[in-house]
Amino acid sequence: MTFVEGIGYSAAGLGVVMLAMQTMIPLRLTGIANNIASITFALLAGVYPMALQHTVLLPLNIYRLLQMLKLIKQVKAASGGDLTIEWLKPYMSKRAFAAGDVLFHKGEEADRMYFVMDGRFHLNEIDIDLMPGAIVGELGMLAPNRRRTQTLACVQAGSVLEITYDRIEEIYYQNPTFGFYFLRLSAGRLFENIERLEGALAARDEELKKLRSTPIPAHS
Repeated sequence: MTFVEGIGYSAAGLGVVMLAMQTMIPLRLTGIANNIASITFALLAGVYPMALQHTVLLPLNIYRLLQMLKLIKQVKAASGGDLTIEWLKPYMSKRAFAAGDVLFHKGEEADRMYFVMDGRFHLNEIDIDLMPGAIVGELGMLAPNRRRTQTLACVQAGSVLEITYDRIEEIYYQNPTFGFYFLRLSAGRLFENIERLEGALAARDEELKKLRSTPIPAHS
């Protein structure tokens, strides 16, 4: 076997290994090695179309690898910090709403989550306004029946970033680490909602105590 043939067989082997990868980062790393080996073989063997193909694929694989590594880094930082979703914005699309528009109704099937960019939105059932920076709809992905528990309406014209649950699942399957940190973020949001509910219940109980302690005036 010649040196050039050895490189060719190595490139072919890396291509097979790449197709067997189940997660994205190992796949991209193997793909980069396959591209380099294939370019080397193609140039030495004079197979220039093959060299051109892998010359185009090499920077694409490097870009996708760096993108995924950046995503994991940002998700880790977010999960240990203030639970922002800056790391997810590149995967979301923007939508504008006018005052009076309803994004979803209670009982509807949930299929996406939202990040409020500007304007003001209102959750009717719990009477809460959502301002810029708020996240809504992510917990529907974790609900057994995936049904909305609230109605979300636009009160003041604004825009949101949205991402479908299918897209979130796609990112998860590309790299399971993302799913772990997304779960931590969703759990953090759930605890925030519980705290808000406990605060509302405490305020209601305090109000009831005041009412009970207020003497009823006697009628003459």
